Amino acid sequence: MKKTYNWIPAFAGMTVTFIFYAYAFAGTIEGTIKYDGPVPAPRLIHMDADPICYTINKGNVHSSSLVLGDNNTLGNVFVYVKSGLTEVVSDQGTEPVVVNQAGCNYSPHVIGVMVGQKVKFLNPDGTLHNVHAMCKINPEFNEAMPDFRKEMEVSFNKPEFMFPIRCDVHPWMQAWVAVMAHPFFTVTGSDGKFEIKNVPNGTYVVEAWHEKLGAKTATIIVSDHSTQKADFTFSEPK
Repeated sequence: MKKTYNWIPAFAGMTVTFIFYAYAFAGTIEGTIKYDGPVPAPRLIHMDADPICYTINKGNVHSSSLVLGDNNTLGNVFVYVKSGLTEVVSDQGTEPVVVNQAGCNYSPHVIGVMVGQKVKFLNPDGTLHNVHAMCKINPEFNEAMPDFRKEMEVSFNKPEFMFPIRCDVHPWMQAWVAVMAHPFFTVTGSDGKFEIKNVPNGTYVVEAWHEKLGAKTATIIVSDHSTQKADFTFSEPK
């Protein structure tokens, strides 16, 4: 992670060396997330209300709320450093996060974005969508995307953890968004694996969050160039 100090060196070369040194005091947090419990049958999404959505998918789309891989590895889990950071990271992501509504579904289903970072919504479907961000801290918005409006960009200016984005036209469409004040987060794929790089040395609480199964935490100590493991297992809610 790049660090900023109130010190101006005499030569540009010294600046480059100092920034490299700051990155050296960092490590990696990685792990695998699994599901332990009875596996429910995939929930079929009925899109008959919109013939375009139904035709695109041929009536064969299932919910993304529980995505399992081989050996019950768990996808769509948001993993992040919850506490322990001693400095505020002000650099926002330079590339926009792209959310595609292709096939009348949000992809990705779980999204992490930094404060101020652009989020680009795409509508390639040739039908009406609307993007309804149901924020509580950031301003809520509800923007129509008719078939001719192919792109829309927004940003969120305050940290806010996990609010839904929905399409009021297609009630099955839902994604989850976390607006973060730092870049130390990721989302698992169906293999359940995650990796968070360049975490500064320190002791942290790492949280794994799932929309249906809740959250689990672990305390991790990161030191120079080390790779620390944090595996999580979720079970069926009681």
